[in-house]
Amino acid sequence: MGPYRQLTDLPQLIPVFPLDGALLLPGGELPLQIFEPRYLNMVDDAMAGDRVIGMVQTRGGEPARPNLSPVGCLGRITSYAETSDGRYLITLTGLCRFETGEELDLRMPYRQVRASYGRFADDLARDELAEVSEAARSRFANALKRYLNRRELDIDWDTAKAAPLEALVNSLCMGLPFDPSEKQAFIEAPDLVGRFEILTTLLEIDATDPDDERPHLQ
Repeated sequence: MGPYRQLTDLPQLIPVFPLDGALLLPGGELPLQIFEPRYLNMVDDAMAGDRVIGMVQTRGGEPARPNLSPVGCLGRITSYAETSDGRYLITLTGLCRFETGEELDLRMPYRQVRASYGRFADDLARDELAEVSEAARSRFANALKRYLNRRELDIDWDTAKAAPLEALVNSLCMGLPFDPSEKQAFIEAPDLVGRFEILTTLLEIDATDPDDERPHLQ
């Protein structure tokens, strides 16, 4: 977490990395391989400054410069390595979600926005799922098992059972192969309970649908 304990600690002007399907959530860790020159430049500048980058998906617009989705997540570079061929291997640790406000034209090779964190103050407090009922937890566990079986995926169940539910939910939202629109629903959920409910519903839909033509969240 470092020095970011309240909203006023967070930088207002941030570089953004638009990348569909790559979801970062508060407290989560997202490994990235950086190789495009403009994003190598972005990481260089971030490392020389606050070490923060905003991850955001896109929504329509021109292919060369797509529109940014309304909500992204600010991450801090907590791991950094450079390969012999000039790529950067970094890990972003999620700090707080933000609304993508005004995009600034600073003639930089990468995009920058003025971020608004007001809606997401609770992200810094790290929500918990203590109020989730046992029935909801059981529904979630059953849906997850059916989903993994159908997709022929596997997880370490001993580790999953030992992990706090909120950490498990966030890691599944980030790591399972959901569509970009579904991942955007996770990040736009008002709180962790809402994210838990969306995740459970999507797991149930996928596990019970007889084919791959399942409905997607818009």
